[in-house]
Order: sequence, then structure tokens, then C-alpha cells
Amino acid sequence: MADKEEIIKEKLEHSGIWDFKGFYKFAHSWLEEEDYDVEEQKYSETVAGQSRNINFEWKATKSQTDYFKNELKVKFEVKELTEVEVEIDGKKKRMNKGKISVEIKGTLISDKEGKWDATPFYQFIKQVYTKYVVPARTENMQSRITGDVIGLKEELKSFLELSGKRN
Repeated sequence: MADKEEIIKEKLEHSGIWDFKGFYKFAHSWLEEEDYDVEEQKYSETVAGQSRNINFEWKATKSQTDYFKNELKVKFEVKELTEVEVEIDGKKKRMNKGKISVEIKGTLISDKEGKWDATPFYQFIKQVYTKYVVPARTENMQSRITGDVIGLKEELKSFLELSGKRN
């Protein structure tokens, strides 16, 4: 069985005018450009009058080595999303107004295929390997996950701020 260790958890909140479709595509593209495989695990939407509430979750994974894998769980909560018309550079454009909250959890998975749990001897070798052979490599993998989570958060934050300030 693979070992999972949550390394970092970040949260981003924004309220105002922004482009929901653009935000969704931007977040998905960013993960793909960083070589993550993205799977949408949950999506729900409720409509109340003119506004919508949308919740969705992604699981993004990326193999680092034969032994290590990164896993990012990204949870989006959109509340009171409505369509508005704004003027950008003299042209009218449809945008969205509402609140969004994004939570990103970064997890390091070691022995990703569970090969080292097959027998008691392999489990012993895995303990020795983990304790004495790969600590520096483990720290390197943890810092990569931290960098990816913070990088995603900052890019999403910039997208929201830029799209909101252009009107």
C-alpha cells in the first residue's frame, strides 16, 4: 500500500467580478502544463433565481520517480455567481460576479504502487530505504509539491485580481 503524507494546504478566497469559464480553463491548463493528470471527481451546481452555487473537486497527480508521486486535491466553492456586463477597453463583455474559495492540498505519495509491502522482508527493506537512503530525496519531493501548490495558488490569485481590475 502506498504511503501518503500531506505536505501543504493553502486556501484562496476572492469576491467580486471575474470570468468563471476563463478561471476554470486557466486552472486546468496550468495543472496540465505542469504535467499533472487532472481528474474531476465531483461537480455540483444549484440555481437560486439568477445566481448559481457551484462546487467541484479535482485530483491532479504527477509521477516524479518510480517511487514518488505528487497528488494535489483542489476544491472549488463558488457562491452567488451571476452574469454581469462590464466595459473593458471600450467594449462590452460578459463576466461573472460572485465569491470563490479554492483549497489546495499537496500530498506526497511514496511507494506509489505498494510494491514494498508484499512481504515482511520487503517491508523491512522499505523502512531501511526510507530512513537511511532517501531522506534528502524525500525533502526534495516535498519542496516540489510545496512549490507547485504555492505556484498554483499565486497564479489563480493573479488571474482573479487581473480579471477583476480590468473593468
